[in-house]
Amino acid sequence: MQTITVTHPAGSYPIFLGDGALAQTGARLAELGRRGRCAVVTNPTVGQHHAEPLLAGLTEAGFEAGRINIPDGEQHKTLDTVADLYDLFVEAKLDRHSTIIALGGGVLGDTAGFAAATFLRGLPLVQIPTTLLSMVDASVGGKTGVDLPQGKNLVGAFKQPEMVVIDPAVLATLPEAEYRAGMGEVIKHGVIDAPDLFAELEQGGGQKLSAEQLARSVGVKVKVVQEDPFEHGRRAVLNLGHTFAHAFERLANFQMRHGEAVGTGLVCAARLAARLGLCAGDTTERITALVAQTGLPIEPPGFPAEDIWAAMFTDKKRQGNTIRFILPRAIGDVAIFDNIRKEDVLAVLKEKL
Repeated sequence: MQTITVTHPAGSYPIFLGDGALAQTGARLAELGRRGRCAVVTNPTVGQHHAEPLLAGLTEAGFEAGRINIPDGEQHKTLDTVADLYDLFVEAKLDRHSTIIALGGGVLGDTAGFAAATFLRGLPLVQIPTTLLSMVDASVGGKTGVDLPQGKNLVGAFKQPEMVVIDPAVLATLPEAEYRAGMGEVIKHGVIDAPDLFAELEQGGGQKLSAEQLARSVGVKVKVVQEDPFEHGRRAVLNLGHTFAHAFERLANFQMRHGEAVGTGLVCAARLAARLGLCAGDTTERITALVAQTGLPIEPPGFPAEDIWAAMFTDKKRQGNTIRFILPRAIGDVAIFDNIRKEDVLAVLKEKL
């Protein structure tokens, strides 16, 4: 079992990473001094596999634990779902000392986390990610939120968890397509600040991540969010590929897997960087090849390039009338750019590999 400590302006929290960590959640939470009621927020898909061992461990540790289900899928990451959670929290008689435990992927963690941040002005939160994508990205850093019809994550709050529990064993129940989608974020972390991990992935030929590689990917996210906990500067680099990806997802009515959109977005960002002379051609080739090797799409979805450009303006990373791009200069080196010309973006979107 590895313990990674994340510091933030109000304190710190541990990430427990290792096989069997899920069943130990109750004991770990008790060690942090938590008691009383807790609500496990999950969905039917995840809950059928992992809710019972979690609830059993919580009960054994002395908690009064109940399960709350919300629907599965990005289309339910809405204020309506949050309002439903508020009603269920009242029904469960939660008070300011009760703990919310988010058991699921990134959508569930974001939604339950936002409900925890705002119900009774904030309840303690535990994140237990059950997808690869949420393990390396959404569960770490304290960002929660939901989508509006106009775009992703336009309503949200910073809510630091009490702890994060990452149990790689739960990935055994994850569909292969979802695992591949999670690799989009792992590759992103390699490009941002882990060139050795990126090279290992290239050499791995599509093999599953080891626990040590998983921890290193998480470590990139931890390092960046500790440098910039409230997204005032450096943290923006975690949006590598996301300016493209969020536009793709919105035009697809959120029916496109986030990790697939990120994979394609990474390729588009690399091609844009090469077009602007920011990186060598082999950097773009390596990123494209690794995304393809992982089984993720490398061509933009077939929406008109002008529509994709317009969708970028609903992204929360917009700076006034300027769209922000994170672009690679090399594997392990990215930077923030705010003055990219429309014609260059459109050219990348129209270019065929």
